Amino acid sequence: MIAAGLPLTVNLVVHRSNLERLPAMIAMAEELGAARVEVAHVQYYGWALANRAALLPTREQLDAATRVVEAERARLKGRMVIDYVVPDYYASEPKACMGGWARRFLLVTPRGRALPCHAAETIPGLDFPSVREASLGDIWNSSPAFLRFRGTEWMPEPCRSCERREIDWGGCRCQALALSGDAALPDPVCALVANHVDVAAALAVEPADTFRYRRIRG
Repeated sequence: MIAAGLPLTVNLVVHRSNLERLPAMIAMAEELGAARVEVAHVQYYGWALANRAALLPTREQLDAATRVVEAERARLKGRMVIDYVVPDYYASEPKACMGGWARRFLLVTPRGRALPCHAAETIPGLDFPSVREASLGDIWNSSPAFLRFRGTEWMPEPCRSCERREIDWGGCRCQALALSGDAALPDPVCALVANHVDVAAALAVEPADTFRYRRIRG
């Protein structure tokens, strides 16, 4: 890839069981000649949510990883960019997932369905259109699924009156569904909502070395 003149980005997915190897991971990316590295903590959807307590790092682990990233950014300045995505559960404010629902991104699945984010099909009650049946322009501008959580009109309180409503756009709809059971509720990582995620409780659910595995039936 690099020999062909194409930029290389290395995505490092980190969690409780591999964070201590972060320096070695960054060294590997440097050896490969990567121009950009993304250190991304696991996002807790699907089977990652089922294994949240085994994957979620402790505060001590997170702080150590942050120090590694800061030191490596300084050492590699001008040679490699390091993006750093911390676990939502340790934040007091939600992120603008995908830049806000249907504000910047449109993805097309192998089946031809147009989605505003990778996990949008997990949300029940939304009919995502097919690019075989509608143009991208019509989908983007008129699809009820794309309009459902775009902007601020859909927001409940405290999102609707929050000064950050056009910064985080209410946070992640899929995360609101996973943690609250309703994609239209505020993202529970926000410290202002009543069901703000309890990191300590999440860590206490099961031992750190216990994982649930998906069993494929023959």
